[in-house]
Amino acid sequence: MDLPLSYPDIELTLYVGRVKTVCPKEGIGLYGNREKEEDMSQLIACKSPEGIALGADSKAVDVDANGNLIELKVERLHQLSQYTAIMNGGAAAGEAMCQALKGFISEENLNFVDEIHQASLPFMATEYDRFMRKHCEVQPIDPVHQVTFLLAGYSRRDKDNPFKLYLLWTKRKLPLLDSDEIGAAFCVPRIIRLEHELHRLTHRNAALDEVMSEVRRGLEKQVDINEDVSEPLHLAAIDTKGFRRI
Repeated sequence: MDLPLSYPDIELTLYVGRVKTVCPKEGIGLYGNREKEEDMSQLIACKSPEGIALGADSKAVDVDANGNLIELKVERLHQLSQYTAIMNGGAAAGEAMCQALKGFISEENLNFVDEIHQASLPFMATEYDRFMRKHCEVQPIDPVHQVTFLLAGYSRRDKDNPFKLYLLWTKRKLPLLDSDEIGAAFCVPRIIRLEHELHRLTHRNAALDEVMSEVRRGLEKQVDINEDVSEPLHLAAIDTKGFRRI
């Protein structure tokens, strides 16, 4: 299902079997208001006719053996194949899950986003279930354990819509993963003004370099105004020639 997640006039909050609509506010997050979140990360993705622009920061939090929150630096942007990448938001363990997925993709010799999307959801759901079982032996389910993934890539099969973005995310109350296709632009946590500007750029067929510049500005602004986002920043693009870091 292709949801209009990038439109600023409505925000879709999805639950099992139903859709709830809420009025957006600047800085609202995927799971609620930013100040109530514990994921300490920022992901930005936008597709244009020329390709996909991706951006992520490096901050994460985890829980130590004493139950205290600790801050970490993690890699949130991962190349999966020549034409596909994934970004992980939320729990620091998402980095290891993405690395495991990369190894699986390599073993299966997958390259394009269509086939990787089909394979990644059950694989990542298994990885997340393993992560939750391990942590919940000693700790209750906590918001810090939520993970979100943005899968991006190029498809040879869909000539009319060759660049794809998918949101893989945890349910609010269940340790499960689900997947939805993103229309044009998406931020985790949500930044409605930035999504609106990115959607405006794609609507007028802006060049990929221009879209990437807006993604970079959006990340740098969050570093300046939000203590939950920090450098180093990671940027990448995917076009018909493949993945490249910026």
